[in-house]
Amino acid sequence: MIAQQDRKLALSYISVAYIAFLIGTLMGLLQVFIRNDKLDLPAWLDYYQILTAHGVLLALIYTTFFIFAFFITGMSKSLGTFGPKVRLWSWVGFWVTLLGTVMATVLIVIGEASVLYTFYAPLKANGWYYVGLALVIIGTWIASFALIGHYRVWRKNNKGQLSPLFAFMTITTIIMWLIACLGVVATVLFQYIPWAFGWTDTINVELSRSLFWFFGHPLVYFWLLPAYIAWYVIVPKILNVPVFSDSLARLAFVLFILFSIPVGFHHQLTEPGITNFWKFLQVVLTFMVIIPSLMTAFTMFANFEISGRKKGATGLFGWFKKLPWKDIRFTSIFIAMAFFIPGGAGGIINASFQLNEVVHNTLWVVGHFHITVGTPVAMTFMGLTFWLIPYLTGRKFTKSMKVLAFVQIITWSIGMLLMSTAQHVLGLLGAPRRTAYSGYNGHPSAMEWFDGILSSHVTMAVGGSILFVSAMILIYIVVMSMFLSPKALKVEDQVEFPMAESDKSHTPKWLENWWIWIGIAFVLIIIAYAIPLSSMIMHAPPGSEGFKTW
Repeated sequence: MIAQQDRKLALSYISVAYIAFLIGTLMGLLQVFIRNDKLDLPAWLDYYQILTAHGVLLALIYTTFFIFAFFITGMSKSLGTFGPKVRLWSWVGFWVTLLGTVMATVLIVIGEASVLYTFYAPLKANGWYYVGLALVIIGTWIASFALIGHYRVWRKNNKGQLSPLFAFMTITTIIMWLIACLGVVATVLFQYIPWAFGWTDTINVELSRSLFWFFGHPLVYFWLLPAYIAWYVIVPKILNVPVFSDSLARLAFVLFILFSIPVGFHHQLTEPGITNFWKFLQVVLTFMVIIPSLMTAFTMFANFEISGRKKGATGLFGWFKKLPWKDIRFTSIFIAMAFFIPGGAGGIINASFQLNEVVHNTLWVVGHFHITVGTPVAMTFMGLTFWLIPYLTGRKFTKSMKVLAFVQIITWSIGMLLMSTAQHVLGLLGAPRRTAYSGYNGHPSAMEWFDGILSSHVTMAVGGSILFVSAMILIYIVVMSMFLSPKALKVEDQVEFPMAESDKSHTPKWLENWWIWIGIAFVLIIIAYAIPLSSMIMHAPPGSEGFKTW
């Protein structure tokens, strides 16, 4: 068990994460009924407020706070208890991030920031909303540098040694996060805040979107890499096997630093202000991310087969039956991995020039987002939650809670399968995203969206309702694990942090030479962004005034 002070810090992050999760999932439930014209909101609340709150609280706040709780716990376990300075700055980071979260949420609630979580200009929110978002990023930077400080102390005390795999992967994710945030920090500080407070009259829309997506796509990997950490380090321990290959795991994470950042233009394939050459270059770099993803898939199936063979499995797929299906820690993550297969395939479509023309700005994109982030990432986080909170609180994860955990994972899977499939099909039929209900005056094409099974907004609402029920079961499990479950007084009742052994004896030490990878990453960023961004600045149009459409 990690030190009491470190546990309190991690639990504080988790508490905020699940408060955001509770509100965000409620906003999601309201959306699916509004899109079916089955719910009228009160006069003080509109669809775009709840859409913004849903995106911000789930995609930005829930994920960020949970990820740092996971990092803090794992770093404390793998590298030792935090020192006073590390703990102090971790708390400072927590409170700054929380302050920014409260500011942004309040402004959404009072109707001053219905600009969605992508906050595209020229939609214009209250200036303090952008200040709140800036504080969220600053808070994460403070917490990130605290974790880097803890890592550096360990390296100083263990010269010449490779760090534990969990710590290496955590630092990799943090490095990627710090570099990626440069884009959103630049646009918020130098474009949005002066514009929103009236210090400048207009904003360069194309530049602001490009800087956002410099950050926006690596943000996906900021969500995904902690899930990968669980897949690489936690799953083998549950399977009772060592990490398949320490060097392969480290190389896969290094490749994410290189190929997850200079790819933002593939979100802007329909925008005319970027020439096709630069779009094509970043599409190529986007597909390079497939390499570490396939390395991860290979490693996972290798672990599954090794574990099964150790238990006596025979035949080509005999190992499948030997997997620990009764262990919710494993089953939840395995289902999350399975969902990532169609999610990854959909990503190839989104990043392709011609196919993107068909699905861009439709519900297909929403379905893709939910089947990649809402399932592989979120469900992995749920699987971690089942043991992470009891590990931190010292409480039992009782038999009844284990049963509920299976119910929660199964209902989340069913709900997401129904909702995301309907969204994919609706997108192919042309149903737009980011809109409330519209029948388009009874146009036959629009009426198709409300007929059939998989092509129906009704199916989407059914799936969303099941997801909300699943979310409430999860909240119940979280509350029980934090406050109400009996204390684990016996050793056999105590929940462990399952961290697999990793053989580092054959791992090249240059894999942990961060300056090599940071240097190559910046070279790729300069190649991909320097000329197009400078062109957007030097040949900028007059810019746009702000608009408030709600």
